Amino acid sequence: MFISTTCKENRHTKNSEKLPTDYMICTNCQKVLRKQDKDARVPPPTTTGPTAFIPEKEIAQDNPVDGHANLLFLEEYSTTGHLDNVTRIMGLHPQYLESFLRTQYYILRMDGPLPFEYRHYLAIMAAARHQCSHLVNTHVNELLQVGGDGEWLNGLEYVPQKLKNINEVNKILAHRPWLITKEHIKKLLKTGENSWSLAELVHAVVLLAHYHALASFVFGSGINPEMDQDRTAAISNFCLCDASNESNVEDVIFMCSSPGTSDSVSELEALMERMKRLQEENEEAEASQEEMATRFEKEKKESLLVATGAYEDELISTSYTSRYVDDPSFGYKDFARRGDDHLPTFRAQDYSWEDHGFSLVNRLYSDIGQLLDEKFRMVRNLTYNTMAIHEDVDTTMLRRAIWNYVHCMFGIRYDDYDYGEVNQLLERSLKVYIKTVTCYPERTTKRMYDSYWRQFKHSEKIHVNLLLMEARMQAELLYALRAITQYMT
Repeated sequence: MFISTTCKENRHTKNSEKLPTDYMICTNCQKVLRKQDKDARVPPPTTTGPTAFIPEKEIAQDNPVDGHANLLFLEEYSTTGHLDNVTRIMGLHPQYLESFLRTQYYILRMDGPLPFEYRHYLAIMAAARHQCSHLVNTHVNELLQVGGDGEWLNGLEYVPQKLKNINEVNKILAHRPWLITKEHIKKLLKTGENSWSLAELVHAVVLLAHYHALASFVFGSGINPEMDQDRTAAISNFCLCDASNESNVEDVIFMCSSPGTSDSVSELEALMERMKRLQEENEEAEASQEEMATRFEKEKKESLLVATGAYEDELISTSYTSRYVDDPSFGYKDFARRGDDHLPTFRAQDYSWEDHGFSLVNRLYSDIGQLLDEKFRMVRNLTYNTMAIHEDVDTTMLRRAIWNYVHCMFGIRYDDYDYGEVNQLLERSLKVYIKTVTCYPERTTKRMYDSYWRQFKHSEKIHVNLLLMEARMQAELLYALRAITQYMT
């Protein structure tokens, strides 16, 4: 069990009168939600099961739920009153799920700097940046359950000024975290009666990054709406998460990015061969620092060519979630965008999670650094030593390439990593998928999910989504915590 008796007692030590004994939404809450979308029409669901990307029978075939996963499911059900589809899909990797649930429980329900209604509203604000109605609806319900003001659900203009003030940081962190500066931090900490404390700000940044990244997992895995959510939740989820949407734009992308062979078995064998060759080359000779830097710059520039251009003039959403979004036209723009060469690369040796971020976040928000560190390490080291039909395979190189490619798109460079490996190991269709899920997850479709690693198990592709989620979260935290450090010094 990942939640101890002590944890369950501590959850009532702060704002205890606002914490419910169960999480079933009350009649009054339902009235509030229904009032907001009384004219909406409920379309029929298109798929069943926890995800639109994986047939339900194939989930069980790939990874039968083991005893560890069952214990986690039971624990989650006893905590929240339901077992959501995100948890069910993450249950394909019970070791990771345990770490994820422990961290999420801590930032949402344990004693901490922020009041509980603020925590759930921040989750709403974060998820809304990606139009992720699945998460928005979950935390609308949670906000009302902990005694939050129903007026806040009318939109950002109805929330306290203190929450309004952090909206700019939420927006930048979600789409272009490299633009966060110490001036943003100073502004939040020096605003009179509506100012944030450093501890509150760190708690908020962790929450925002967590839910931006979780939105990537929801869309990347095709998570379906919860069948037991309120009618309004079903409406907004369906409208925003139609995983069957396969636009003409996407067809263009995949005509240009399909692998050279249609034989998925050949693709698998070719990938295995490239991994073997790279391993041998690494053992024979090591590239110079100059060459490593050149390869990073090349990969950074090449990321511009992946799934860009077609969406430049994308229509702005007017959906249910837009009430929680200010400046909806602000979205991801490539770090290496043409004409933006003045943006400095974030060098990991100058500010890393291990040497800098971990200690800062742990000092200002007790214990969260340890939980986050365990979660990052868990997903990066997670392996079953398999690749599709092959066993006893060391997949370290492949996992590292996926993680570092995400950080590369966010302008983060590791001096000791050869970015030439990224081009060798990640095929074009996988790069398209990674960039979409990480940078604009609301555009992810089943076609994208199906297009790469066609010989692999679904559980292996869900592992990719876990890597993308955690790499994105860490990248956001690195930029935010660096700005806080610069403010403090």
